Amino acid sequence: MSESSQPAAPASKYCRESRVFKTGRVFPNDINNHQTLFGGKLMSNIDEVASISAMRHCRCSVVTASTDSVDFLSPIRPTDSFCFESFVSWTGRTSIEVFVKVIAENLYSGERTVAATSFLTFVAIGPDGKPAPVPGVIPETDEEKLVSDLAEERSEQRKVRRAASKKLAGQLITTKYWE
Repeated sequence: MSESSQPAAPASKYCRESRVFKTGRVFPNDINNHQTLFGGKLMSNIDEVASISAMRHCRCSVVTASTDSVDFLSPIRPTDSFCFESFVSWTGRTSIEVFVKVIAENLYSGERTVAATSFLTFVAIGPDGKPAPVPGVIPETDEEKLVSDLAEERSEQRKVRRAASKKLAGQLITTKYWE
């Protein structure tokens, strides 16, 4: 398909249209040997809510292209609940950046803290199985604008990191170590 015959991107949408909330509680099978929430459990939930935000934004299938960062800022303990909040913070032609904020709340004191933040990138997939154009995004609140302000810079960093990862992967061996 030539550049001129590619479908046009749909009209832009507001960040709020992709916003997702999910609240959970820490149970005994969710904790590690430090008596805090397993990082992998948190990461799984982050990917889940982010994928919902991405699909709400483009209204088609998406695939996770990268987890750009997961910054664990404070531990989440068995006395806490945790609330995930995600929204689309930037889009490219077919890519969607989603911001996820995780707030821990001590269920006894009511104290709340940002426990983690994350940026993930998804690619929209059309019915033909190929990347599909996505709507632009319009931030409205101060927080949305703050998160969106550096999105172009993060996009460039992703491109550099991906190129370096591909270069490294091309130099790695794939044989079994015992062969």
